[in-house]
Amino acid sequence: MRSVGQRLSQLRKERELGQKELAALLNMSIGTISNYENNVHAPDLGTLCKLADFFQVTTDYLLGRTGYRCPPENLDRYITSDYTIHGITNVILSLDSKSRDAAISYVNYLRDTQNSR
Repeated sequence: MRSVGQRLSQLRKERELGQKELAALLNMSIGTISNYENNVHAPDLGTLCKLADFFQVTTDYLLGRTGYRCPPENLDRYITSDYTIHGITNVILSLDSKSRDAAISYVNYLRDTQNSR
Protein backbone atom coordinates (compact mmCIF):
# COMPACT_ATOMS: atom_id res chain seq x y z
CA MET A 1 0.00 0.00 0.00
CA ARG A 2 1.36 3.40 -0.99
CA SER A 3 1.54 6.23 1.53
CA VAL A 4 -0.17 9.61 1.25
CA GLY A 5 3.23 11.15 0.53
CA GLN A 6 3.97 8.73 -2.29
CA ARG A 7 0.56 9.34 -3.85
CA LEU A 8 0.92 13.12 -3.62
CA SER A 9 4.38 13.04 -5.13
CA GLN A 10 3.18 10.82 -7.98
CA LEU A 11 0.17 13.02 -8.72
CA ARG A 12 2.27 16.20 -8.62
CA LYS A 13 4.81 14.72 -11.04
CA GLU A 14 2.06 13.49 -13.38
CA ARG A 15 0.94 17.11 -13.66
CA GLU A 16 4.57 18.14 -14.21
CA LEU A 17 4.49 20.45 -11.21
CA GLY A 18 7.34 21.22 -8.85
CA GLN A 19 6.71 21.45 -5.12
CA LYS A 20 7.03 25.23 -5.35
CA GLU A 21 4.37 25.44 -8.08
CA LEU A 22 1.98 23.15 -6.25
CA ALA A 23 2.46 25.08 -3.02
CA ALA A 24 1.60 28.34 -4.82
CA LEU A 25 -1.48 26.84 -6.48
CA LEU A 26 -2.79 25.50 -3.17
CA ASN A 27 -1.71 28.51 -1.07
CA MET A 28 0.62 26.38 1.06
CA SER A 29 4.29 26.56 1.87
CA ILE A 30 6.87 24.51 -0.01
CA GLY A 31 7.86 23.00 3.34
CA THR A 32 4.31 21.78 3.92
CA ILE A 33 4.20 20.04 0.54
CA SER A 34 7.64 18.54 1.19
CA ASN A 35 6.58 17.34 4.64
CA TYR A 36 3.47 15.69 3.19
CA GLU A 37 5.43 13.98 0.41
CA ASN A 38 8.11 12.76 2.83
CA ASN A 39 5.48 11.56 5.33
CA VAL A 40 6.82 13.88 8.03
CA HIS A 41 3.28 15.24 8.55
CA ALA A 42 -0.09 14.13 7.23
CA PRO A 43 -2.62 16.59 5.85
CA ASP A 44 -5.64 17.32 8.04
CA LEU A 45 -9.08 16.33 6.74
CA GLY A 46 -9.80 19.70 5.15
CA THR A 47 -6.45 19.74 3.37
CA LEU A 48 -6.88 16.12 2.29
CA CYS A 49 -10.18 17.05 0.64
CA LYS A 50 -8.56 20.11 -0.98
CA LEU A 51 -5.77 17.91 -2.40
CA ALA A 52 -8.26 15.31 -3.64
CA ASP A 53 -10.30 18.01 -5.38
CA PHE A 54 -7.21 19.58 -6.94
CA PHE A 55 -5.92 16.27 -8.32
CA GLN A 56 -9.44 15.00 -9.13
CA VAL A 57 -9.04 11.79 -7.14
CA THR A 58 -10.83 10.34 -4.14
CA THR A 59 -9.62 10.83 -0.60
CA ASP A 60 -9.51 7.04 -0.31
CA TYR A 61 -7.04 7.01 -3.20
CA LEU A 62 -4.84 9.59 -1.46
CA LEU A 63 -4.97 7.58 1.76
CA GLY A 64 -3.92 4.41 -0.08
CA ARG A 65 -7.21 2.63 0.68
CA THR A 66 -7.95 2.02 -3.00
CA GLY A 67 -6.28 2.11 -6.37
CA TYR A 68 -9.42 3.67 -7.89
CA ARG A 69 -8.60 7.28 -8.67
CA CYS A 70 -11.74 8.70 -10.21
CA PRO A 71 -14.09 10.77 -8.07
CA PRO A 72 -17.45 9.12 -7.33
CA GLU A 73 -19.34 11.78 -9.33
CA ASN A 74 -17.86 10.21 -12.48
CA LEU A 75 -20.12 7.24 -11.82
CA ASP A 76 -23.10 9.44 -12.75
CA ARG A 77 -21.59 10.33 -16.14
CA TYR A 78 -23.61 9.02 -19.10
CA ILE A 79 -21.64 6.73 -21.38
CA THR A 80 -24.61 6.11 -23.67
CA SER A 81 -27.88 7.99 -24.00
CA ASP A 82 -29.52 5.60 -21.52
CA TYR A 83 -26.77 4.43 -19.15
CA THR A 84 -24.43 5.95 -16.63
CA ILE A 85 -21.27 4.18 -15.55
CA HIS A 86 -23.08 3.40 -12.28
CA GLY A 87 -26.05 1.97 -14.18
CA ILE A 88 -23.87 -0.30 -16.32
CA THR A 89 -22.03 -1.46 -13.21
CA ASN A 90 -25.32 -2.35 -11.52
CA VAL A 91 -26.49 -4.29 -14.56
CA ILE A 92 -23.25 -6.29 -14.64
CA LEU A 93 -23.39 -6.94 -10.89
CA SER A 94 -26.98 -8.20 -11.20
CA LEU A 95 -25.85 -11.00 -13.52
CA ASP A 96 -24.85 -14.44 -12.34
CA SER A 97 -21.17 -15.27 -12.46
CA LYS A 98 -21.30 -17.12 -15.79
CA SER A 99 -23.25 -14.32 -17.50
CA ARG A 100 -20.89 -11.72 -16.04
CA ASP A 101 -17.89 -13.56 -17.49
CA ALA A 102 -19.64 -13.79 -20.87
CA ALA A 103 -20.45 -10.06 -20.82
CA ILE A 104 -16.86 -9.14 -20.01
CA SER A 105 -15.57 -11.49 -22.72
CA TYR A 106 -17.90 -9.86 -25.25
CA VAL A 107 -16.82 -6.34 -24.25
CA ASN A 108 -13.17 -7.39 -24.63
CA TYR A 109 -13.98 -8.89 -28.04
CA LEU A 110 -15.57 -5.60 -29.14
CA ARG A 111 -12.59 -3.61 -27.89
CA ASP A 112 -10.10 -5.89 -29.66
CA THR A 113 -12.14 -5.77 -32.88
CA GLN A 114 -12.29 -1.98 -32.75
CA ASN A 115 -8.56 -1.70 -32.05
CA SER A 116 -7.67 -3.92 -35.01
CA ARG A 117 -9.46 -1.69 -37.54
